[in-house]
Parts: sequence; C-alpha cells; structure tokens
Amino acid sequence: MVNNENEPRLRGWLTMSLGLLAMVLGAVWLLQGLGYLTDSLMSDELFWAAAGGVLLVVGLVLVVIGMRRRTAGYTST
Repeated sequence: MVNNENEPRLRGWLTMSLGLLAMVLGAVWLLQGLGYLTDSLMSDELFWAAAGGVLLVVGLVLVVIGMRRRTAGYTST
C-alpha cells in the first residue's frame, strides 16, 4: 500500500463524530429543558436545559479537537 504524502491521515474522525453526536444530543436536551420541544418528561425542566448546554459545549470542544488532529494529519511537502 503506497502512502501518498498529499492525502490526509485518518485522524480525529472518532473525536469529531462523538463531538457531533454530543452536540445534537445536547441541543435536543437544551430545547426540551427550555420548553421548545414539548410532550416529554424533560420539558420545562431546568436540569435538562443546563445538562444540554454543558453537553453542547463539550461536543463543540470535541469537534474542535478532532479538526485540529485532522489538519495535523496532513504532511508538509
């Protein structure tokens, strides 16, 4: 298998995927906790709004870390 130096290495994809999943889940929890998504036991509960906000930020940090790892996978020529 030939390694072309212009192709990126497969780095950071797991971190970015987990970060995106955490961001989506955090956004849903936040919207449910704030009462925008109704018909749930989590609706209008401050705990879920706070937990969703924290998870959203954690997901964003994971995506940024994954992007940095991905760009570090490129080799300079």
